[in-house]
Amino acid sequence: MRPSDRLFQIIQILRRSRRPLTAEAIATELETSKRTIYRDISALVGQRVPIRGEAGLGYVLEGGFDLPPLMLTADEIEAAALGARWVQSRADPALARAAEDLIAKLAAIVPERLRDLALDPASRTGPAWEPTPDRIDVARVRSWIHDGRKITLGYKDEQGRETDRTIWPVAVGYFDSVRHLVAWCEMRKDFRSFRTDRILAATFLDDRYPERPSVLRARWRKTLKEH
Repeated sequence: MRPSDRLFQIIQILRRSRRPLTAEAIATELETSKRTIYRDISALVGQRVPIRGEAGLGYVLEGGFDLPPLMLTADEIEAAALGARWVQSRADPALARAAEDLIAKLAAIVPERLRDLALDPASRTGPAWEPTPDRIDVARVRSWIHDGRKITLGYKDEQGRETDRTIWPVAVGYFDSVRHLVAWCEMRKDFRSFRTDRILAATFLDDRYPERPSVLRARWRKTLKEH
């Protein structure tokens, strides 16, 4: 790897991490030595890249730093196209259209020699099963998740029992043939997953729930680890 490419990759590694990273962790990913990483970090700081930290403790990239537009690598183009094609065939209609637009934009901005990586990538997703129709507007659900607003549901479980719930939605899970709405259920006082094809009715409320969506989502992810 050229030194200039390695400097860029160090910035990218720090940018995607939410916690301090040691030189050893960075060196392992880039398959180089810690000494090289120490030298590269020093060079970046000398170029006024706002990296904070020190050897042995870890490094973080401070907020507000941005790079001028840079060309995507071949692997990045293929990764984006692969993910977009999965979404195009399995997500709700609004996200599927966005994925189609993303593929078209990728093909438009990359050099001609890399265009096939977006339009005809070597990596493929499996064929999508016939999806079960949603009984709720999933695009609107995603909007309510972003805003941290409540939804009331009429729901029928797998035993056919019907209940009315008020939920705090936190995530939508996309699977091959069904979608799940993950939420905090006021009735159960716990997180629950609701299949969108079993929802009988939905009312989108203006009421906001008392926690930030990101905090509630973190609580939900913690429960997954505990189980």
